[in-house]
Amino acid sequence: MPKIAMLNQEGAKVGEIELSEAIFASEINESVLHLVVRSQLAAKRQGTQSALTRAEVSGGGIKPYRQKGTGRARQGSTRAPQWTHGGIVFAPKPRSYRYTLNKKVKRLALKSVLSAKAAEGNVIVVDELNVPEIKTKTMQSFLTAVNAGKAVLVTPEVNMNVVKSARNIPGVSATTAKLINVYDILNAKQLIVDKAALAVIEEVFA
Repeated sequence: MPKIAMLNQEGAKVGEIELSEAIFASEINESVLHLVVRSQLAAKRQGTQSALTRAEVSGGGIKPYRQKGTGRARQGSTRAPQWTHGGIVFAPKPRSYRYTLNKKVKRLALKSVLSAKAAEGNVIVVDELNVPEIKTKTMQSFLTAVNAGKAVLVTPEVNMNVVKSARNIPGVSATTAKLINVYDILNAKQLIVDKAALAVIEEVFA
Protein backbone atom coordinates (compact mmCIF):
# COMPACT_ATOMS: atom_id res chain seq x y z
CA MET A 1 0.00 0.00 0.00
CA PRO A 2 1.31 3.49 -0.84
CA LYS A 3 2.21 5.58 2.22
CA ILE A 4 2.13 9.37 2.37
CA ALA A 5 2.79 11.95 5.05
CA MET A 6 -0.10 13.31 7.07
CA LEU A 7 0.08 17.03 7.76
CA ASN A 8 -1.60 19.39 10.17
CA GLN A 9 -3.07 22.75 9.16
CA GLU A 10 0.29 24.46 9.71
CA GLY A 11 1.88 22.16 7.10
CA ALA A 12 3.91 20.17 9.66
CA LYS A 13 4.17 16.39 9.35
CA VAL A 14 2.27 14.66 12.16
CA GLY A 15 2.48 11.08 10.95
CA GLU A 16 2.06 8.75 7.99
CA ILE A 17 -1.04 7.21 6.50
CA GLU A 18 -1.54 4.27 4.18
CA LEU A 19 -3.63 4.77 1.07
CA SER A 20 -5.86 1.99 -0.23
CA GLU A 21 -4.13 0.16 -3.05
CA ALA A 22 -7.46 -0.56 -4.75
CA ILE A 23 -8.23 3.16 -5.07
CA PHE A 24 -4.91 5.00 -5.09
CA ALA A 25 -2.70 2.49 -6.90
CA SER A 26 -4.90 1.08 -9.65
CA GLU A 27 -4.08 1.15 -13.36
CA ILE A 28 -4.70 4.55 -14.96
CA ASN A 29 -7.20 4.19 -17.81
CA GLU A 30 -7.03 7.35 -19.93
CA SER A 31 -9.79 6.37 -22.35
CA VAL A 32 -12.25 5.92 -19.48
CA LEU A 33 -11.18 9.28 -18.02
CA HIS A 34 -11.90 10.86 -21.41
CA LEU A 35 -15.38 9.30 -21.56
CA VAL A 36 -16.33 10.50 -18.08
CA VAL A 37 -14.97 14.04 -18.53
CA ARG A 38 -16.90 14.38 -21.80
CA SER A 39 -20.03 13.15 -20.06
CA GLN A 40 -19.62 15.64 -17.20
CA LEU A 41 -19.00 18.58 -19.54
CA ALA A 42 -21.97 17.59 -21.71
CA ALA A 43 -24.21 17.50 -18.63
CA LYS A 44 -23.06 21.01 -17.70
CA ARG A 45 -24.27 22.48 -21.00
CA GLN A 46 -27.31 24.72 -20.70
CA GLY A 47 -28.83 23.53 -23.97
CA THR A 48 -30.98 26.67 -24.25
CA GLN A 49 -30.04 27.66 -27.80
CA SER A 50 -33.02 28.15 -30.08
CA ALA A 51 -33.73 29.43 -33.58
CA LEU A 52 -36.86 29.71 -35.73
CA THR A 53 -37.74 27.34 -38.55
CA ARG A 54 -39.63 28.57 -41.64
CA ALA A 55 -42.86 27.53 -39.92
CA GLU A 56 -42.14 29.78 -36.94
CA VAL A 57 -40.88 32.97 -38.61
CA SER A 58 -43.63 35.57 -38.96
CA GLY A 59 -44.79 36.53 -42.45
CA GLY A 60 -44.31 34.74 -45.74
CA GLY A 61 -47.88 33.55 -46.07
CA ILE A 62 -48.39 34.93 -49.56
CA LYS A 63 -46.55 33.82 -52.68
CA PRO A 64 -44.13 36.72 -53.41
CA TYR A 65 -44.78 36.75 -57.17
CA ARG A 66 -46.50 34.60 -59.76
CA GLN A 67 -45.16 31.19 -60.69
CA LYS A 68 -44.28 31.81 -64.35
CA GLY A 69 -43.39 34.61 -66.67
CA THR A 70 -41.10 36.72 -64.48
CA GLY A 71 -37.81 35.17 -65.56
CA ARG A 72 -36.94 34.54 -61.94
CA ALA A 73 -36.78 31.27 -60.04
CA ARG A 74 -40.13 30.18 -58.65
CA GLN A 75 -40.73 31.05 -54.98
CA GLY A 76 -43.55 30.09 -52.65
CA SER A 77 -42.68 32.08 -49.52
CA THR A 78 -40.40 34.89 -48.42
CA ARG A 79 -39.62 32.91 -45.28
CA ALA A 80 -37.99 29.95 -47.07
CA PRO A 81 -34.40 29.37 -45.81
CA GLN A 82 -32.71 30.91 -48.87
CA TRP A 83 -34.36 34.30 -48.23
CA THR A 84 -33.03 37.02 -45.98
CA HIS A 85 -35.07 36.86 -42.76
CA GLY A 86 -36.13 33.35 -43.74
CA GLY A 87 -36.29 30.45 -41.33
CA ILE A 88 -33.30 28.30 -40.31
CA VAL A 89 -32.96 24.81 -41.78
CA PHE A 90 -32.84 22.23 -38.95
CA ALA A 91 -33.00 25.04 -36.40
CA PRO A 92 -31.48 24.15 -33.00
CA LYS A 93 -34.02 23.78 -30.22
CA PRO A 94 -33.60 23.57 -26.43
CA ARG A 95 -32.47 20.09 -25.42
CA SER A 96 -30.44 18.24 -22.84
CA TYR A 97 -26.95 17.08 -23.83
CA ARG A 98 -26.78 14.74 -20.84
CA TYR A 99 -26.11 11.07 -21.46
CA THR A 100 -25.57 8.18 -19.08
CA LEU A 101 -22.51 6.05 -18.49
CA ASN A 102 -22.34 2.74 -16.70
CA LYS A 103 -21.72 2.99 -12.97
CA LYS A 104 -18.66 0.72 -13.30
CA VAL A 105 -17.16 3.06 -15.91
CA LYS A 106 -17.56 6.08 -13.63
CA ARG A 107 -16.13 4.15 -10.68
CA LEU A 108 -13.12 3.07 -12.77
CA ALA A 109 -12.51 6.65 -13.92
CA LEU A 110 -12.58 7.91 -10.32
CA LYS A 111 -10.05 5.26 -9.26
CA SER A 112 -7.87 6.20 -12.25
CA VAL A 113 -7.81 9.90 -11.44
CA LEU A 114 -7.15 9.28 -7.73
CA SER A 115 -4.32 6.90 -8.65
CA ALA A 116 -2.87 9.48 -11.05
CA LYS A 117 -2.88 12.18 -8.35
CA ALA A 118 -1.26 9.79 -5.86
CA ALA A 119 1.41 8.78 -8.41
CA GLU A 120 2.20 12.46 -9.02
CA GLY A 121 2.49 13.08 -5.28
CA ASN A 122 -0.41 15.52 -5.38
CA VAL A 123 -2.60 13.92 -2.72
CA ILE A 124 -2.31 15.82 0.57
CA VAL A 125 -3.87 14.31 3.69
CA VAL A 126 -4.46 16.56 6.69
CA ASP A 127 -5.43 15.39 10.17
CA GLU A 128 -8.35 17.82 10.26
CA LEU A 129 -9.56 20.15 7.51
CA ASN A 130 -11.42 22.94 9.25
CA VAL A 131 -11.37 26.69 9.80
CA PRO A 132 -12.80 28.25 12.97
CA GLU A 133 -14.58 31.04 11.09
CA ILE A 134 -15.43 32.01 7.51
CA LYS A 135 -12.27 33.80 6.47
CA THR A 136 -10.57 33.63 3.07
CA LYS A 137 -7.25 34.78 4.54
CA THR A 138 -7.17 31.81 6.94
CA MET A 139 -7.84 29.38 4.09
CA GLN A 140 -5.16 31.01 1.93
CA SER A 141 -2.65 30.68 4.79
CA PHE A 142 -3.49 26.97 5.09
CA LEU A 143 -3.02 26.41 1.33
CA THR A 144 0.33 28.20 1.44
CA ALA A 145 1.41 26.10 4.45
CA VAL A 146 0.73 22.82 2.61
CA ASN A 147 2.22 24.14 -0.70
CA ALA A 148 -1.07 23.90 -2.57
CA GLY A 149 -2.35 26.04 -5.43
CA LYS A 150 -5.27 24.99 -7.60
CA ALA A 151 -6.87 22.41 -5.34
CA VAL A 152 -9.96 20.43 -4.40
CA LEU A 153 -10.67 20.32 -0.66
CA VAL A 154 -12.48 17.18 0.53
CA THR A 155 -14.27 17.02 3.87
CA PRO A 156 -16.28 14.10 5.30
CA GLU A 157 -19.47 16.18 5.56
CA VAL A 158 -20.53 19.61 4.31
CA ASN A 159 -18.49 22.20 6.21
CA MET A 160 -19.79 25.67 5.36
CA ASN A 161 -16.80 27.38 6.97
CA VAL A 162 -14.49 25.54 4.57
CA VAL A 163 -16.79 26.02 1.56
CA LYS A 164 -17.26 29.76 2.09
CA SER A 165 -13.62 30.40 3.00
CA ALA A 166 -12.41 28.64 -0.17
CA ARG A 167 -14.95 29.81 -2.76
CA ASN A 168 -13.36 33.23 -3.28
CA ILE A 169 -9.92 31.79 -4.05
CA PRO A 170 -9.46 31.22 -7.80
CA GLY A 171 -9.02 27.55 -8.70
CA VAL A 172 -9.97 26.25 -5.24
CA SER A 173 -13.19 24.34 -4.58
CA ALA A 174 -14.58 22.33 -1.68
CA THR A 175 -16.67 19.17 -1.75
CA THR A 176 -17.55 16.16 0.38
CA ALA A 177 -16.06 12.67 0.18
CA LYS A 178 -19.19 11.15 -1.36
CA LEU A 179 -19.48 13.85 -4.05
CA ILE A 180 -15.96 13.90 -5.48
CA ASN A 181 -15.92 13.76 -9.26
CA VAL A 182 -13.40 13.06 -12.01
CA TYR A 183 -13.45 16.45 -13.76
CA ASP A 184 -12.88 18.55 -10.63
CA ILE A 185 -9.97 16.37 -9.47
CA LEU A 186 -8.42 16.24 -12.95
CA ASN A 187 -8.81 20.01 -13.32
CA ALA A 188 -7.03 20.70 -10.01
CA LYS A 189 -3.34 20.40 -9.22
CA GLN A 190 -3.70 19.03 -5.69
CA LEU A 191 -6.28 16.92 -3.87
CA ILE A 192 -6.41 17.91 -0.20
CA VAL A 193 -8.27 15.34 1.88
CA ASP A 194 -9.34 15.34 5.51
CA LYS A 195 -8.26 12.10 7.25
CA ALA A 196 -11.90 11.28 8.05
CA ALA A 197 -12.90 12.00 4.43
CA LEU A 198 -10.19 9.62 3.21
CA ALA A 199 -11.78 6.83 5.26
CA VAL A 200 -15.16 7.61 3.64
CA ILE A 201 -13.65 7.55 0.13
CA GLU A 202 -11.99 4.20 0.78
CA GLU A 203 -15.21 2.78 2.19
CA VAL A 204 -17.55 4.07 -0.53
CA PHE A 205 -15.42 3.62 -3.67
CA ALA A 206 -13.37 0.51 -2.83
